[in-house]
Amino acid sequence: MQVSTTMSSPLTTIADIGKHEGQTVTLRGWLYNLRESGKLLFPIFRDGSGVIQGVLPKNAVSPEIFEAVKGLTQESSVIVEGKVRADKRAPGGYELDVSDVQVVQRVSENDPYPISLKEHGVDFLMEHRHLWVRTPRQAAILRVRAEIIKAARDFFDERGFTLTDPPILTPAACEGTTTLFPVDYFDEQAYLTQSGQLYIEATAMALGKVYSFGPTFRAEKSKTRRHLTEFWMVEPEIAYATLDDLMQLAEDFISFLVKRCLDRRASDLQIIGRDISKLAKIEAPFARITYDEAVKLLQEGHAKGALENNFEWGGDLGSPDETYISSQFDKPVMVHRYPAKIKAFYMEPDPDRPDLALCVDVLAPEGYGEIIGGSQRMASYDLLLKRIRQHGLPEEAFKWYLDLRKYGSVPHAGFGMGIERAVAWICGLEHVRETIPFPRMLHRLYP
Repeated sequence: MQVSTTMSSPLTTIADIGKHEGQTVTLRGWLYNLRESGKLLFPIFRDGSGVIQGVLPKNAVSPEIFEAVKGLTQESSVIVEGKVRADKRAPGGYELDVSDVQVVQRVSENDPYPISLKEHGVDFLMEHRHLWVRTPRQAAILRVRAEIIKAARDFFDERGFTLTDPPILTPAACEGTTTLFPVDYFDEQAYLTQSGQLYIEATAMALGKVYSFGPTFRAEKSKTRRHLTEFWMVEPEIAYATLDDLMQLAEDFISFLVKRCLDRRASDLQIIGRDISKLAKIEAPFARITYDEAVKLLQEGHAKGALENNFEWGGDLGSPDETYISSQFDKPVMVHRYPAKIKAFYMEPDPDRPDLALCVDVLAPEGYGEIIGGSQRMASYDLLLKRIRQHGLPEEAFKWYLDLRKYGSVPHAGFGMGIERAVAWICGLEHVRETIPFPRMLHRLYP
């Protein structure tokens, strides 16, 4: 389909419409909705950057243009010309006095756009996810997601980190063999990566400060609102870093992401319905509590009747536990030094208490749970080999990883942050499925 237009006014986007107040401009987009009041038409247009209401009096345009707009159907594609007018009552603060419209494609009434402005069930919307992303709220979420991704890259780039890309196909598990997607790799068994961490430990030994950003996969058969089987993760790794260094980095990182979204995406957060006042409180320092203190907090919560089950020392925190702990704070809280037996094999033991791992989980407030998990990595070759054997992992697959402890081993640390969980929290979403254009979940592989 070739599209040409005789409209001579400057082309702009709805997001930049305020720069052209009083001027005649051209927009390219789609009809989101159309209201009619006597001899007035009120088309609402969207172009991917936002929405704007047009105003079209019958006596202000030719009969052909008026009838063309009057006959538009939802999601018909159009090129629109009009004069930008400030209006405090309008979404975004501006309206468009429409003077000309070119219809690129009119959606047929016999096969109308399936997502109307009425309420639809989640299953229906997920089946039509390729169209659902066009709605203003979903589009705003994806713009916030893009902002978080850019902010994450800017944060690490500006601090001297080098982006290094780990492989997606791996020969062995990083954290547990039960959560892997197997892949036939010629004559070998390979797996989709759970994390790039082991590989960026290698690049950290080469470059000092590195990070990776890419897709990761978890085969857990989980149906919770926090889980996807495919998600994107940003993972920094730093040579010569300790757990304290890592917690400081995580604190600075989260503060940076939230401030960036408030500075650049406040209007999108408003469209989503986010309470921005809660995000405005997110700045360093964050509370830091030990696992022991977290257990005490949970046991006190049980005694008060706030938690159904009494938490016992030695267990890993579940979603209700994380929710309760985070509800005691209005900013993220860092829980550090978990029992080593419930954590990954590569975590450095606490020298003061070897039964604990030098690790940290950062729990977001408002019940969003863990958004960052990290640790100081094991530096000893002998101890790492012992842990690999204790976990029943294939030594041959980890020979290269053990090499990092043979040739110039140093203390080092890193964390991983799932982009989707961060988006869910910053946007205030009920479910992680809205945080990615096409979510992959248990029983969800279409579209």
